[in-house]
Amino acid sequence: MSEIKSYKDLLIWQKGIKIVALVYQLVKTFPQEELYALTSQLKRASVSIPSNIAEGYGRNTSKSFSHFLDISRGSLFEIETQLLIAHELGFIKNEDLYKEILSQIEEEAKMINSFSKKLKN
Repeated sequence: MSEIKSYKDLLIWQKGIKIVALVYQLVKTFPQEELYALTSQLKRASVSIPSNIAEGYGRNTSKSFSHFLDISRGSLFEIETQLLIAHELGFIKNEDLYKEILSQIEEEAKMINSFSKKLKN
């Protein structure tokens, strides 16, 4: 990690920020009654991804960083589950954006897994 000057240099953090932006864009079209339910949950879980990556980086130990990466990965799967529920309930109006987010989640999970393995070695 010595060549990394900031958590902002991490591709997993950058992709996390992209996922946040995509989720916020998608939930704009959810029903108003979901504002404090599924919409809020999706927003919080998405923000958790890059936030935990940044916090783990800031802890300055590989063990701690690995723990926060695990939390980020959990948030990814939380978002995926919530998106599947929203899709099932007919809340998703932009199918292309939905598929893009699912693709980004899959990619981010692989990247976090790989990065986490490197930390443990």
